[in-house]
Amino acid sequence: MSSILTITFNPAIDKSTSVSALIAERKLKCTLPIYEPGGGGINVARAIKKLGGNAKAIYLAGGCTRKLLTELLEKELIESIVTQTKENTRENLTLLDEATNQQFRFNMPGLPIRKNEWEACLESINHLNDIDFVVASGSLPPGVPLDIFARIAEIAKVKNAKLIVDTSGDALKEALNAGIYLIKPNLGELSILVGKEELNLEMVDDAARELIEKRNCEVVVVSLGAAGAMLVTKDLAMQIVPPVVKRKSTVGAGDSMVAGMILSLSQHKDLIESVQYGVACGTAATLNHGTELCKKEDADRLFQLIKKIY
Repeated sequence: MSSILTITFNPAIDKSTSVSALIAERKLKCTLPIYEPGGGGINVARAIKKLGGNAKAIYLAGGCTRKLLTELLEKELIESIVTQTKENTRENLTLLDEATNQQFRFNMPGLPIRKNEWEACLESINHLNDIDFVVASGSLPPGVPLDIFARIAEIAKVKNAKLIVDTSGDALKEALNAGIYLIKPNLGELSILVGKEELNLEMVDDAARELIEKRNCEVVVVSLGAAGAMLVTKDLAMQIVPPVVKRKSTVGAGDSMVAGMILSLSQHKDLIESVQYGVACGTAATLNHGTELCKKEDADRLFQLIKKIY
């Protein structure tokens, strides 16, 4: 199996709880909170572990919350390389209103990262050898330059590793300028990348190929929510639709999808099968409450159903 590295610049401790009813100005009694390590790359590494694989997680963490984040990852047996920061690692809250079955997500901003801190994180990547896949995922906190993923792209090229970037906005544009292997935008993010106000499903193929033809990337996997994903390469355009399921939460679905794709690719599966498994994993994550990621048994079952369709 090929080696996988994930990178997270804006990790978090994700807390999830529920209340019987969300009422303003009331003192609300919450259920016992569940604490989980979070942030794009961290979640990808965790999902890969849940699916039976292994990935090494590089992340920045600091303050009084660093210890808890590290302990949570150690409990899940995630191999990690931590760059310590001066500021605290952020905490997020996901709240379920049991009266309406609505979920509320409170994502806190990351605190500023110093230049020597993000540079040390890049050095951690530089010192690693025998990397086949690098997954750079999640948002950027203040202080981290927008071209950080482009810098990682240059490191990945030197190491002959395939870089997968799952972020948005200017940071994604900068990464594409450097040239990467795979991106996973949603429709809104793809429309921004190609300078369109709005895209519909029929326009995805041409828009994704525009990025590929400019040699910005080799593979575009457009996330379509409950409609699955559209896989586009220079030679292929294919929508992969998952079975209909009763969704409980969409938190972690995107990270689970990336995990399934990269794990399959690391096992030398072809691109179509890898994206099918990724869609199965993303869909599996929606079967769970709160911030819980995909479960292997759900992902494998959904994958077999998807394979019967295609």
